[in-house]
Amino acid sequence: MKKTIWIKHAAQLATLASEGKGARSKEAMSELGLIEDGSVWIEDGVIQAVGTTKELEKRFSSFAHEAEVVDASNLLVTPGLVDPHTHVVYGGSREREFEMRLEGATYMDIMNAGGGIHATTRMTREATEEELIVQTMRRLDSFLAHGVTTVEGKSGYGMNLETELKQLRVMKKLQEQHPIDLVPTFMGAHAVPKEFKGREDEFVDHLIHDMLPVVAGEKLAEFNDVFCEKGVFTPEQSERVLEAGKRFGLIPKIHADEIESYGGAELAAKVGSISAEHLLKASDQGIKAMAKSGTIACLLPATALYLREEAAAGRKMIDEGVAVAISTDCNPGSSPTTSMPLVMNLACISMRLTPAEALTAATYNAACAINREKQVGSLEVGKQADIVLWKVKNYQELQYLFGVNHVKSVWKKGVRVV
Repeated sequence: MKKTIWIKHAAQLATLASEGKGARSKEAMSELGLIEDGSVWIEDGVIQAVGTTKELEKRFSSFAHEAEVVDASNLLVTPGLVDPHTHVVYGGSREREFEMRLEGATYMDIMNAGGGIHATTRMTREATEEELIVQTMRRLDSFLAHGVTTVEGKSGYGMNLETELKQLRVMKKLQEQHPIDLVPTFMGAHAVPKEFKGREDEFVDHLIHDMLPVVAGEKLAEFNDVFCEKGVFTPEQSERVLEAGKRFGLIPKIHADEIESYGGAELAAKVGSISAEHLLKASDQGIKAMAKSGTIACLLPATALYLREEAAAGRKMIDEGVAVAISTDCNPGSSPTTSMPLVMNLACISMRLTPAEALTAATYNAACAINREKQVGSLEVGKQADIVLWKVKNYQELQYLFGVNHVKSVWKKGVRVV
């Protein structure tokens, strides 16, 4: 029997209707497709109609008795939020490093002392698959409670074939077990493992020849990411990794220009990366190159805040024509949060995005950054019914009342999951 849901009388419905036009930039990032007294008709988890309540009452009057009616009076209704950059599968935690940073240690100080990525690598290598599933399930539950219905997840806390595969297999199992859609990215090039210290090019060869073929062969990832940063992987090494991934059918992503300007944004444009992440220190030339190539800037304001760094130049990027997405960067060392609502707030406060731009960056553009814009990111006919009802009356209030989780209910593929 067909399952029908009718969400009606939304104070404001932000559809983000895109009509398949691709990631939004400049003025288009402010176009939310707002409908007052909005309504959504859903059948078997798929959106069938979007419009005013009066329009849908007229259209579906003879079927209304079949529908489960959801009264959205005095509520904002939006697409489910999309988080396009996380490291959600990992073992252990690193709360001591938070204290160390407050005592004056830098990100690279901690990493060079055996902390940072290396500490999480050790704990993730030691954890069983079952232990990683339990820990990650809790994080995904928290994402869902904050209105997030699709999450990209990176490996990269293994840096050996066994653990990288373990992380990716955990994501595959969680995709089957948890309501959230989990989109997998291979990031074997997250750092150079200790056993390869001083032999960085040899590790790149190992990654290209021994790891990528297995990951691609088992179809465990859709994207391939690399940390292009001084002291990690050079632009030349990063290009080798990304081009090799493309030969195996993996779409390139890149951690770029986080700690210093290093040509990462320029490399993203050169290799046709779907997105470049972080970009705190991206050069003017790199920003222009990304605008020209259509590479999406995936910005992480919570990470900048947590590391007490100046946030990326989100306002400048949008004005220059770069499509901007935002993300929690959920990870144990530099952004241990699952709150996309907070990230939207910070995008406004620290990067000068407008409330409308922040919502676009957390929904439709975020979906574009992980190749999911045809399924999620907007409320349009034929898309998954991933929908959030918020306890605010409009999108401005969602960003104005910051640091608060305003979620009333969350629907994933037409099923109420929060």
